[in-house]
Amino acid sequence: MPRIIDGEKNNIVGQQVRYFRKKRKYSQKELSIRLETLAIYVCRGSISRIEDGSRTVTDIELFGLASVLGTSIESFFPPLAYDSKLPDSSSEKRDTP
Repeated sequence: MPRIIDGEKNNIVGQQVRYFRKKRKYSQKELSIRLETLAIYVCRGSISRIEDGSRTVTDIELFGLASVLGTSIESFFPPLAYDSKLPDSSSEKRDTP
């Protein structure tokens, strides 16, 4: 199943994947091989497409990338911008069945 979708950006984590890969001094091929030890099969070309944003990333791949690169999943994402006008989620009532 192809993971390339028509559009400019297909993920928001690619630049951070590249940053943490280079910080570890891994080549794209080495990162691919290390992911394979976790039974996550992403070829070198797919690593390149993830980093340039032209390929989507599955949750399993993201988990593996975080594990291999020694970082948290959250570190791949930009900080969330919270609107101060939003209600505090702890005070919201939740419907329970």
